[in-house]
Amino acid sequence: MMSENEIYDILRQGLWIAVMISTPLLAVALVAGVAVGLFQALTSVQEMTLTFVPKVGAMLIVFWVSMSFMTSTLVAFFTDRIIPLIAGS
Repeated sequence: MMSENEIYDILRQGLWIAVMISTPLLAVALVAGVAVGLFQALTSVQEMTLTFVPKVGAMLIVFWVSMSFMTSTLVAFFTDRIIPLIAGS
């Protein structure tokens, strides 16, 4: 039986890994949104697709580049913490 502290520790690690994995995508979305917003403010172009397409494109590129980091982080978490709990060791 797991203690309360072990449960909270695994939950804390899982949340931290979620933050680490999502940070590159969220940072790129923020930078692209600010850049497009600045461009729209400077040129008075108010097109809705102009805000969406560059953000999605930038996020796809960053996701493709950081996919190996995300995968290795999740695999390490599951092999080190979750699978031993399931196996009971």
